[in-house]
Amino acid sequence: MIKRKFKQTEIGKIPEDWEVKELKDVASYISNKVNINEFNLTNFISTENMLPNLGGINEASSLPKTGKFNKFNVKDILFSNIRTYFKKLWLAKFNGACSNDVLVIRPKNSSIETSFLYYYLSQERFFEYTMLTSKGTKMPRGDKQAILNWAINIPPLSEQHSIARILSSLDAKIELNNKMNKTLEAIGQALFKRWFVDFDEVPGGWYTKPLDKVAEFLNGLALQKYPAMEGEEYLPAIKIRELRSGITEQTDKVSLNLPKGYIVEDGDMLFSWSGSLEVVIWTNGKGALNQHLFKVSSQDYPKWFYYYWTKYHLPHFRHIAEGKATTMGHIQKHNLSEAEVLVPDKKTFDEMNKIMNPILNKVVALRLEANNLAKIRDSLLPKLMSGDIRTI
Repeated sequence: MIKRKFKQTEIGKIPEDWEVKELKDVASYISNKVNINEFNLTNFISTENMLPNLGGINEASSLPKTGKFNKFNVKDILFSNIRTYFKKLWLAKFNGACSNDVLVIRPKNSSIETSFLYYYLSQERFFEYTMLTSKGTKMPRGDKQAILNWAINIPPLSEQHSIARILSSLDAKIELNNKMNKTLEAIGQALFKRWFVDFDEVPGGWYTKPLDKVAEFLNGLALQKYPAMEGEEYLPAIKIRELRSGITEQTDKVSLNLPKGYIVEDGDMLFSWSGSLEVVIWTNGKGALNQHLFKVSSQDYPKWFYYYWTKYHLPHFRHIAEGKATTMGHIQKHNLSEAEVLVPDKKTFDEMNKIMNPILNKVVALRLEANNLAKIRDSLLPKLMSGDIRTI
């Protein structure tokens, strides 16, 4: 067994053959702003496009019609410098342009591998540092100069490649799962549309029911009434923010002492009925159901059935919510009663279940696997970056 030697530095013990440098020594911000009409790019990334918790990006937006924006290249590192606690960091997979709240970081020379630098910046302590440098109250932004002063470990280039290869292989599997999920969701949506929307006449033996008679829509609690005590076990509060961002350091902590029905488990369907109306299958671990969210369940109908029917009515629900201009947009219980669901005869329903249940079950399984892979990646990350685990 090889005995590794370490040395003490300003950022802790690191392997003897590693260096410590500031970010500005190995990388810099890229500023290449041009008017939109001066270049022909189709991919535009804003901070809203970037997903929290290192989740990559949503579909890239079309370019704005006017304004000056920063160009970026494949393998540039994009970092959302606004509300940095959301941890929006992305290693670019195409050329494009980005909004002014997104910093473009690029290595200065070949002494540091781009993917390694991306993963180094993915560490929790980097985001903690950026939060400490942030200025402003409503929309805090990290101090750009202070971020460049952040100290980093620099292993030999061969070890940088090795570390990046291990972490990127995990991310590749996570991305594959996400792509498979998109495909499965599209298949499920297409089948639902074919069976329940694309016909001229309702088949014999089929009938309609109100949406709230197909499933129970349980409204959440005012969770501030159930605060977790210091040092005790707790549940994360699932609010509208968590539907979009997952569980973060900003997520409220709730006492375990709340009614059982308001505990959310992986695989539960959640529906936010105010603000940003969303329908999701939750896969981010056990939590507590906050007000403004429904937990949707049924003892008589399968999950795929009320999930796709709720999604089918979602555009109409959003239209209702948008009409409430003087208050936070929302729907009411009677809107659920007015939304009709078409129920097939038993024989047809049984055949549909054989197809749809495995699809939705696979979606949930792939998401949970991706979450577990992300946990493995996140636990390996600081050990690899500190030299506690050596790859060569």
